[in-house]
Amino acid sequence: MRSSIASGLRRTSAAGLCAGVLAAGLAAPSPAALAQSADRAPALAGQRAPGAPGVGSAPSDTLPATPFPAPASGDPRAAEAAYETARRLLDTGRLTEALAATDNALAASPSDARLRFLKGVILAQSGRETEAIDVFRALTQDFPELPEPYNNLAALHASRGDLDAARAALAEAIRALPSYALARENLGDVYLRLAMREWSQAAKLNPAGTADAKLRQALELSERIAPSSGSANPPADAGSR
Repeated sequence: MRSSIASGLRRTSAAGLCAGVLAAGLAAPSPAALAQSADRAPALAGQRAPGAPGVGSAPSDTLPATPFPAPASGDPRAAEAAYETARRLLDTGRLTEALAATDNALAASPSDARLRFLKGVILAQSGRETEAIDVFRALTQDFPELPEPYNNLAALHASRGDLDAARAALAEAIRALPSYALARENLGDVYLRLAMREWSQAAKLNPAGTADAKLRQALELSERIAPSSGSANPPADAGSR
């Protein structure tokens, strides 16, 4: 399930850090919206929408192709129990409690990548995108071999209209895992949005040119893609590498 091209990229879920990818398609923007800037919000990985397995607010249980590294400190069993507790709270929409549980667990296991990823998902779903970006960016620096943090970082950048940053992050996700299908799909969505943005500008500069026709064709394409996207902006689930 994915959102339309205008609403964003698909994000990896919390379970997705050790379980998958951030899903949330890009929704098709209107010509007017494109004229201003093609900036709609992509969904974050690690969450899934109600009734929509794999996309939305709750993390998926699918294991990722690349397991998260074991924490360097703390009790692994305690960290696992805390992680599952926080995920259950996230699944039921109790975001404040989920964040508190995650922070408490991180105090004992600060290097646990899954807990850090889960915190990023919770922050993103809580609308605290700047903090979520900081969390995912730090994960890409500490665990550059993991593709999911790059994917979620790209989704957040795209939600702010920063398509160039989203493209760069997705390129890193694919570098980390060339077989990461979700990142490649999201990258395709980003390229489509970039193309639509440039065609929109070209049409303004030269109304008699062919850019307007290309833009209309792209909009028609995005509208055909949109119905299969599913939920619009909620962070998506992991599990579609």
